[in-house]
Amino acid sequence: MSTQRTFSKKLLATAISAASTLTAATALAQPDTLEEVLVTASAREQSMQDIPYNISAMSGTDMEAQQITDQAELLRAMSGVSVVDRGYRNSGMVNSIIIRGLNVDNGLNGDIALNAVPTVSTYVDNTPLFANFVLRDIQRVEVLRGPQGTLYGSGSLGGTVRYITNKPTSEGIEGQITAGYSETSGSDGNNADLFGMINVPIGDSFAVRGSIGRIDNDGIIDYVNAYQLNQFGEPLVATDGGCVSPRDAADEAVLKNGACYTNKEDADDVKIDYLRIAAGWDITQNLSVLASYHQQEDEVGARRAITEGNNNQPEDSELYFEYGDHESGQVLLEPSEREVDLLSLDVEWDLGFATLTSNSSWYDNEGYGESDNGGLWVSGGEEVPEASRDWITAFGYSGWPRPAQRAERGYTDETFVQELRLVSNESVANFDWLVGAFYLDQDQTVYQDSYNPGMNEFSIACADTGDPVCDNFWPKLYPELSERDLEYRRDVTFEELAVYGEVTYNFSEALRLTGGFRWFDNETVNDTILGFPLGLGATSPSAPQSRDEDDDVLFKVNLSWDMTDSSMLYGTYSEGYRRGGANAIPSFENGDNFGEPNAEAIRTFESDSVNNYEIGIKGQLDRTAYTVSVFYVDWQDPQLNTTSAWYGFYMADNGDEASTSGIELELNGNLTDSLGYHLGYTYVKAELEKDFLSSQTGALIAPKGSTLPGTPENVFSGSVDYVWQLSGGMDLVLRANAYYQSEAENFIDEDSLLNQTHDDFWLFSGSLGLATEHWDVTLYGKNLGDEEGVTGAFPSSYWSYDTGSFENWYGNGNRQMITQPRTIGLSANYRF
Repeated sequence: MSTQRTFSKKLLATAISAASTLTAATALAQPDTLEEVLVTASAREQSMQDIPYNISAMSGTDMEAQQITDQAELLRAMSGVSVVDRGYRNSGMVNSIIIRGLNVDNGLNGDIALNAVPTVSTYVDNTPLFANFVLRDIQRVEVLRGPQGTLYGSGSLGGTVRYITNKPTSEGIEGQITAGYSETSGSDGNNADLFGMINVPIGDSFAVRGSIGRIDNDGIIDYVNAYQLNQFGEPLVATDGGCVSPRDAADEAVLKNGACYTNKEDADDVKIDYLRIAAGWDITQNLSVLASYHQQEDEVGARRAITEGNNNQPEDSELYFEYGDHESGQVLLEPSEREVDLLSLDVEWDLGFATLTSNSSWYDNEGYGESDNGGLWVSGGEEVPEASRDWITAFGYSGWPRPAQRAERGYTDETFVQELRLVSNESVANFDWLVGAFYLDQDQTVYQDSYNPGMNEFSIACADTGDPVCDNFWPKLYPELSERDLEYRRDVTFEELAVYGEVTYNFSEALRLTGGFRWFDNETVNDTILGFPLGLGATSPSAPQSRDEDDDVLFKVNLSWDMTDSSMLYGTYSEGYRRGGANAIPSFENGDNFGEPNAEAIRTFESDSVNNYEIGIKGQLDRTAYTVSVFYVDWQDPQLNTTSAWYGFYMADNGDEASTSGIELELNGNLTDSLGYHLGYTYVKAELEKDFLSSQTGALIAPKGSTLPGTPENVFSGSVDYVWQLSGGMDLVLRANAYYQSEAENFIDEDSLLNQTHDDFWLFSGSLGLATEHWDVTLYGKNLGDEEGVTGAFPSSYWSYDTGSFENWYGNGNRQMITQPRTIGLSANYRF
């Protein structure tokens, strides 16, 4: 711990030095005033510079100017946030936002809803929901760094991201029409973007606001060796007469290593339809009601990921080739679809001494995706013998010429949320306060079915030959053979009740002390089935129902001092919490035919918590707003989403201790009346403080000192914009943006087959626009350097196919999730 204290002191000294240098450098600026940014992160509308902790905000206007419509691009433009960028595929399933390095999950996650909830909470207006809506008609986005447990509850270990939409207004008719066209490197097609919004007042106190849009993007990834399939998903057989279904081919043709392949170009196309409608009514001067409905449907053709290496054919073979740019080695396409519906009702009542707010919301979020799971069925081959699994041989299918393993995964999430909050309107006896109550009722189902299409046809053809080798195949042993090799279903109900509050005592106009708490009580119930129908028949056993209950109290203390009228020094101690849960895993020791050894040790997982210590300086000079903060976070019992040791039940496990520490620096300002800028830099050191051991087996998962995955040590973001005022009320606007992140790990153990060190990368973007009061046209470019920017991977060391098998598999299972390649586009807006 002494080393850690020394490190924190160095960070503090660096922060104070940076703040002092900043103050001296900007004191010479011209006396123009920056625009005040109002936020509601503390449940009151306040200037962002008055919030006594590290917060960033971006307005919807700025997002439009930078052509930002998706989460990953937005958060890269806001300093100190890391994102595992998986594109739009399954984009509403797994929250991959990382703040202050608080993450132990690997970069493979994203295909199935996880047991442990994320470490960063997200809100759509007042609803705690990760939906990854298209970012349109947004008032602003707020990023709150550090634990926000007292106000925002479970899952806000690293911070909270709030997406705040534009509300209906009765001040007049408003409207917007947007059309965009772009082309992306690697694609033979194009991208189209259409959006419309209208706000209609009905009288002086009622208004309706509606918006609708579509994103239609062609893909960039070519699945160059995808199987041609029949209507049953079985690979076609190559014969002298052409490609035929294995059901129509002769036995000898079915048994031969002859498959039909195709190059599915631009497979990862994206179609998103979305709408929102809201109605606001000011019933009286003190009472208002807002009802809104959000809906979005996504269809994605494949994964935005590339394959490294070759197709695992002998190098002297005419079939051998190496994968090029924007090419995938999967033999099956990997599409996904998703639909989310969100209905909310907000009531605000000004009681004079305080304002009472009621927020009610209901949402239904469901999705489905397919994956090529072939990399888990075969050995790692001669090059990676330690990754050997070779389940094809183990199940008696050695020689299966066209192996295909398709995993179908999905989820449904139906949730009701009710929150009541009472916030004081003015100080009484130098006190400001707020109290609230929160209730959440969630029903979630997660499932996976894995299939081996074509296996039965091969087995029948082999048996028909009379060859004794076929006697060991599963059809002989199990006449009711199913091609489904895995069945998994997890039904989880979660209920939470919480009471929270904050009190601020103002010693003077310049010095104030805030204390906060949150009491919570929650219960999780998990019912799970998992089976292998391939060898066990059609019935999959149920795990014993598991329950987990937890209650506790979180605390927060914040002291802030206005050193001058425009600068603040603050210090914060805050606690964060992430709920535990039930894993529902059967026990082998209880005599079950199907279960895990030592299942009792992993039937539930504990909550994890953080203690956050932060000191910061923030302020505003004539042309510059700045924030400098240093932090140290002590993370107890970190939760890892993983699988059980024997049968692979999805579960979460607890480690012992980790820590993160770092420095955050952000500057916003104007160098001249026409030239503005934003700069952000974050340094994070995130590592395990103790060995991470499996609760089931005691085996070492990752040693002490391991770097936490997904977190680069250094992250930089910056932008500049220059405005030329032209005649006729027109402005010419030039913008440039840059983002950099250093190396990051894919898995918590750097020596694991699941790990890969992702290279550092830069992303550069720019735009040139012509704007008037009512319309604007913008030519823009994103990722101008065409960087791959890998942030998550299925590493080749774990997902390579067997190069030495009889099947001579014509493909490769590794995947590298990449950022969107270089995109050049034109966008036009008309507003009235």
